Amino acid sequence: MAQTLVTFDTPVVHRGRQYRVQACGRERDNGQWEAWLEFEDVDTGEVFGSQRETTQPNRKDAVYWASGLTPVYLEGALDRILDPPQPRPIEVVPPPAFDGPAPRARPPVSNREPVLDPFSVYEKSPDLLAQELTALRGWHLRQIIRDYALVDERDVHLEELTEPELGSLIVQRVRELHP
Repeated sequence: MAQTLVTFDTPVVHRGRQYRVQACGRERDNGQWEAWLEFEDVDTGEVFGSQRETTQPNRKDAVYWASGLTPVYLEGALDRILDPPQPRPIEVVPPPAFDGPAPRARPPVSNREPVLDPFSVYEKSPDLLAQELTALRGWHLRQIIRDYALVDERDVHLEELTEPELGSLIVQRVRELHP
């Protein structure tokens, strides 16, 4: 059964009208207490009730909650009752234009002309790329790796890799980066 928890001495004013305010509450089936506010128009006697403002573990805590309500809170609660927020229209979101992310861009090339463009050769044939790399010296292979930023040199020590390892690394990275 609902009970009045607190009656406020000072009326709340909304658009020139005065309203008496009381905090009410009741015990729920689970033993907790829910509380709401009731506003009575001083001139007409019409009463407006808020939705549940709080749920507390017991009546004592519900009274404590109500006793701490400020005039600003009460004004806001009355405003929510008399001028409820209007629901926003549902925004129609267009479907995506693509089925997936864009392919990775080819890494930038340095200013000098590389001895071989691994991406161009790979497009013709991955086997051709592997074959052409075997004809190059280690310093050419390292330069291709650097020119096309195929690895982060903080992670891979290029000077320690053999020519076959460098060639395999180039083929692997081009395969991973190839759109």
